[in-house]
Amino acid sequence: MNEVNSLSSAQANHSKTGSHYLDDVLLILTMAVLAGCGLIYEYLLSHYAGRVLGIMESAIYTMIGLMIVSMGLGAFAARKIACAFKGFVWLEITIALLGSSAIIIISAFIGATQILPQLLSDTFALPPDALPRGGFFKDLSFIAFNSPYFFGVLLGFFIGMEIPLIARIREEIHQKHLKNNLGTIYGADYIGAGIGAAIWVIFLLSIDISEAAALTAALNLLAGSFFILRYWQKLNWRKTLVALHLALAVMLAVIYQHGNSWLNQMNNLLYLDQVVYSEKTRYQQLTFTQRHMGLEQGDIINFYLNGRLQFSSSDEFIYHGYLVTPVLAASARQENILIIGGGDGLALRDILKWSPEHVTLLDLDSQLLELFKQPQQRLPKALAQKIANLNELSLQDPRVEIIQSDAFIAIDNLLSQGKVYDAIIVDLPDPSHPDLNKLYSVNFYARLKQLLAGDGIIGIQSTSPYHAKKSFISIGKTLAAADFPRVQQYHDNVPSFGEWGWTIAAKMGASPLSRLEQLNKLTVPHHWLSLAMIKSAFVFPKDFYLESEQVDVNYLGSHTLYQLHQNAWRDQQGLNEAHLQK
Repeated sequence: MNEVNSLSSAQANHSKTGSHYLDDVLLILTMAVLAGCGLIYEYLLSHYAGRVLGIMESAIYTMIGLMIVSMGLGAFAARKIACAFKGFVWLEITIALLGSSAIIIISAFIGATQILPQLLSDTFALPPDALPRGGFFKDLSFIAFNSPYFFGVLLGFFIGMEIPLIARIREEIHQKHLKNNLGTIYGADYIGAGIGAAIWVIFLLSIDISEAAALTAALNLLAGSFFILRYWQKLNWRKTLVALHLALAVMLAVIYQHGNSWLNQMNNLLYLDQVVYSEKTRYQQLTFTQRHMGLEQGDIINFYLNGRLQFSSSDEFIYHGYLVTPVLAASARQENILIIGGGDGLALRDILKWSPEHVTLLDLDSQLLELFKQPQQRLPKALAQKIANLNELSLQDPRVEIIQSDAFIAIDNLLSQGKVYDAIIVDLPDPSHPDLNKLYSVNFYARLKQLLAGDGIIGIQSTSPYHAKKSFISIGKTLAAADFPRVQQYHDNVPSFGEWGWTIAAKMGASPLSRLEQLNKLTVPHHWLSLAMIKSAFVFPKDFYLESEQVDVNYLGSHTLYQLHQNAWRDQQGLNEAHLQK
């Protein structure tokens, strides 16, 4: 009899040990999955904050820092939760709800602060110059634009509770203190975070932000559902928890399906004109707006990248004329041209008028390139026709070779192939992100010099000499530091941007302006620019370069130009106007 009892007891213990082992495996896997979710929430909120605030690097570092601190606070607060099982289920419901809806709530808040002044103006028939933007409205707008940080702190606080609760659950299941409990949990947390980062880069970065949020929140919901099923007897309000999970699952499905269109509608309130098309690529947000000007004038099309104006159909010919015409007019030949950036095909359109034999265009974003190359296949019919008329389908020209790659890497391949160009035109967005800063560095310009023919000319869009004077001067000094002996700069007014500037340099021989002064007329006439206008653009206000010695050169890794640019636009423009910069 004693032998039978001993055998029965051993079987029970074995069964109990097996059950504990299964619980352990499931808990550790759950912790790994939730760690990945937590990291993705950090990326989602920091990515959106950077897009809204226009300061991507600062937003990412601030968001991650705030969330880490709040996670620590959440870990302390978890001690106050009496039942770890009940607390964990309610915790996952809360995180799934916040994680899936935070960006939509932020977008709605920001949109409301933008339309509120106009609504009040319309209600009380206020004149345009009396639109209420200061005082309370300015403070409210500031709070709205910084609300991603609030949700980051809130989410971080709740995410920080997960590790302590799972650690307590493991010890309660085993009914003893586990020697390596925290080490096991933290190991799963670190590995899960790494997997989450990989999923973000490989998959989630290429889909809409609302879809990514809904998919991530679904994992939190699954974790909560697992706990309900596995530990049913340890919970109260069980039917309520099941109902909440079902309701939240429906909500996530709706957000996944319609969240992006809601976000677009609310984000559209940030633009002055009607948004007619918006698309997120792997690298940036593309937005087209349209302003009706009447039957005689037609419509004005504006194109934005991450909320920053890149061109307006009303005056892009001025910007691109100054970017292209002085460079090619000063070049000894125009047979083989390299363009870096310019994926919209507008600078290319002007270059093709000089009858080159071959043009190479380098741009990183394949979706942007396809959109401007085949607008009829990607855009609404009316907008597609306007874009086709604007860039004259230059990207389809057989003389054009398109290379979809990071220019910083691609130019090494061109150098290894022994390529040489008569002129190089750099048409990149302003250095408003650290990734762009490297494309304005001494290292980059020095390698471009190797690609340039001995009598060749390089031209670079160089931001605003008025709004970002030090940035403008730094670009010129950086090009000179790359051993270009004949660096000059010029400027003019582009109504959509304000005062704008460009940098031009010769590899050797006479300076670009000296070459232009030898001309009697432009070989290829421009419908807006004249030779006299171009020459006068090299004249700057008195003492413009007086303090240039205090402006630093932008070396690779220094972030000098990025910081100069960010400081300049932060000083010159209000937060609501950040989308005006190029």
